[in-house]
Amino acid sequence: MDQQSKTRKFLIATHGAFAKGAKSALDIIAGEMDNVFLIQAYLDDSRPVEDELEDVLATITDTDELIIFTDLLGGSVNNIMLRNALRENVHIVSGFNLPLLIEIVLSDVDTPAIEVIEDAINNAKGQMVYVNKLITINNDPDND
Repeated sequence: MDQQSKTRKFLIATHGAFAKGAKSALDIIAGEMDNVFLIQAYLDDSRPVEDELEDVLATITDTDELIIFTDLLGGSVNNIMLRNALRENVHIVSGFNLPLLIEIVLSDVDTPAIEVIEDAINNAKGQMVYVNKLITINNDPDND
Protein backbone atom coordinates (compact mmCIF):
# COMPACT_ATOMS: atom_id res chain seq x y z
CA MET A 1 0.00 0.00 0.00
CA ASP A 2 1.16 3.50 -0.79
CA GLN A 3 2.05 5.04 2.57
CA GLN A 4 1.27 8.54 1.25
CA SER A 5 -2.44 7.93 0.61
CA LYS A 6 -3.19 5.15 3.07
CA THR A 7 -6.13 5.66 5.40
CA ARG A 8 -6.97 3.59 8.46
CA LYS A 9 -10.57 2.93 9.26
CA PHE A 10 -11.91 1.16 12.31
CA LEU A 11 -14.94 -0.99 13.03
CA ILE A 12 -16.13 -1.77 16.53
CA ALA A 13 -18.39 -4.83 16.24
CA THR A 14 -19.94 -6.27 19.38
CA HIS A 15 -22.90 -8.05 20.85
CA GLY A 16 -25.50 -5.46 21.84
CA ALA A 17 -24.70 -1.86 22.68
CA PHE A 18 -21.13 -2.45 23.89
CA ALA A 19 -19.79 -0.98 20.62
CA LYS A 20 -21.73 2.25 21.15
CA GLY A 21 -20.40 2.56 24.71
CA ALA A 22 -16.81 1.96 23.59
CA LYS A 23 -17.21 4.56 20.82
CA SER A 24 -18.71 7.04 23.29
CA ALA A 25 -15.72 6.67 25.61
CA LEU A 26 -13.32 6.92 22.65
CA ASP A 27 -15.03 10.13 21.50
CA ILE A 28 -14.69 11.70 24.96
CA ILE A 29 -10.98 10.87 25.16
CA ALA A 30 -9.84 11.31 21.56
CA GLY A 31 -12.55 13.44 19.97
CA GLU A 32 -15.13 12.35 17.42
CA MET A 33 -13.79 10.70 14.28
CA ASP A 34 -15.52 9.90 11.03
CA ASN A 35 -13.37 6.82 10.32
CA VAL A 36 -14.85 4.71 13.15
CA PHE A 37 -17.84 2.51 12.31
CA LEU A 38 -20.07 0.49 14.65
CA ILE A 39 -21.96 -2.76 14.46
CA GLN A 40 -24.24 -3.44 17.42
CA ALA A 41 -25.34 -7.00 16.82
CA TYR A 42 -28.60 -8.56 17.87
CA LEU A 43 -30.38 -5.47 19.12
CA ASP A 44 -34.11 -5.58 18.40
CA ASP A 45 -33.95 -3.06 15.56
CA SER A 46 -30.61 -4.11 14.11
CA ARG A 47 -30.02 -5.39 10.60
CA PRO A 48 -28.20 -8.68 10.07
CA VAL A 49 -24.54 -8.39 11.02
CA GLU A 50 -23.49 -9.58 7.55
CA ASP A 51 -25.43 -6.73 5.91
CA GLU A 52 -23.94 -4.12 8.23
CA LEU A 53 -20.45 -5.49 7.60
CA GLU A 54 -20.96 -5.34 3.83
CA ASP A 55 -21.88 -1.65 4.17
CA VAL A 56 -18.61 -0.97 6.01
CA LEU A 57 -16.51 -3.07 3.62
CA ALA A 58 -17.99 -1.12 0.69
CA THR A 59 -16.24 2.00 2.04
CA ILE A 60 -12.81 0.31 2.10
CA THR A 61 -10.63 1.06 -0.92
CA ASP A 62 -7.38 -0.60 -1.96
CA THR A 63 -5.45 2.15 -0.18
CA ASP A 64 -7.38 1.77 3.08
CA GLU A 65 -6.75 -0.50 6.02
CA LEU A 66 -9.59 -1.65 8.24
CA ILE A 67 -8.98 -2.70 11.82
CA ILE A 68 -11.96 -4.52 13.31
CA PHE A 69 -12.43 -4.79 17.07
CA THR A 70 -14.71 -7.56 18.33
CA ASP A 71 -15.76 -8.30 21.87
CA LEU A 72 -15.46 -12.06 22.17
CA LEU A 73 -13.04 -14.47 20.51
CA GLY A 74 -15.07 -17.34 19.08
CA GLY A 75 -18.32 -15.42 19.49
CA SER A 76 -20.79 -15.10 16.66
CA VAL A 77 -19.82 -11.50 15.83
CA ASN A 78 -16.14 -12.40 15.65
CA ASN A 79 -16.90 -15.46 13.52
CA ILE A 80 -18.93 -13.39 11.05
CA MET A 81 -16.04 -10.92 10.76
CA LEU A 82 -13.63 -13.81 10.10
CA ARG A 83 -15.82 -15.35 7.41
CA ASN A 84 -16.47 -12.10 5.59
CA ALA A 85 -13.64 -9.72 6.29
CA LEU A 86 -10.34 -11.56 5.97
CA ARG A 87 -8.64 -9.59 3.25
CA GLU A 88 -5.07 -8.39 2.91
CA ASN A 89 -5.88 -4.93 4.25
CA VAL A 90 -8.20 -6.04 7.09
CA HIS A 91 -7.06 -6.88 10.63
CA ILE A 92 -9.29 -8.35 13.35
CA VAL A 93 -8.60 -7.84 17.06
CA SER A 94 -10.80 -9.73 19.50
CA GLY A 95 -11.33 -9.16 23.21
CA PHE A 96 -10.46 -5.45 23.07
CA ASN A 97 -10.48 -3.03 25.96
CA LEU A 98 -10.55 0.77 25.96
CA PRO A 99 -6.76 1.31 26.32
CA LEU A 100 -6.15 -0.96 23.31
CA LEU A 101 -8.84 0.80 21.27
CA ILE A 102 -7.42 4.24 22.06
CA GLU A 103 -3.82 3.26 21.31
CA ILE A 104 -4.66 1.71 17.95
CA VAL A 105 -7.05 4.42 16.80
CA LEU A 106 -4.57 7.17 17.69
CA SER A 107 -1.55 5.38 16.21
CA ASP A 108 0.54 6.79 13.39
CA VAL A 109 -0.76 5.49 10.06
CA ASP A 110 2.84 5.19 8.86
CA THR A 111 3.53 2.48 11.45
CA PRO A 112 2.52 -0.92 10.06
CA ALA A 113 -0.82 -2.07 11.42
CA ILE A 114 0.59 -5.41 12.56
CA GLU A 115 3.20 -3.64 14.69
CA VAL A 116 0.63 -1.20 16.11
CA ILE A 117 -1.76 -4.03 17.01
CA GLU A 118 0.87 -6.24 18.64
CA ASP A 119 2.27 -3.36 20.72
CA ALA A 120 -1.21 -2.23 21.76
CA ILE A 121 -2.21 -5.74 22.85
CA ASN A 122 0.89 -6.02 25.02
CA ASN A 123 0.26 -2.59 26.54
CA ALA A 124 -3.46 -3.23 27.09
CA LYS A 125 -2.73 -6.42 29.04
CA GLY A 126 -0.91 -4.28 31.58
CA GLN A 127 -4.06 -2.22 32.11
CA MET A 128 -5.93 -5.21 33.52
CA VAL A 129 -5.10 -5.14 37.21
CA TYR A 130 -6.84 -6.44 40.32
CA VAL A 131 -6.73 -3.08 42.08
CA ASN A 132 -7.65 -4.46 45.54
CA LYS A 133 -4.56 -6.63 45.50
CA LEU A 134 -2.43 -3.76 44.24
CA ILE A 135 -3.65 -1.53 47.07
CA THR A 136 -3.02 -4.28 49.62
CA ILE A 137 0.53 -4.80 48.39
CA ASN A 138 1.22 -1.04 48.39
CA ASN A 139 -0.17 -0.63 51.92
CA ASP A 140 1.68 -3.63 53.39
CA PRO A 141 4.33 -2.31 55.82
CA ASP A 142 6.53 -5.32 54.98
CA ASN A 143 6.95 -3.87 51.47
CA ASP A 144 8.78 -0.78 52.73
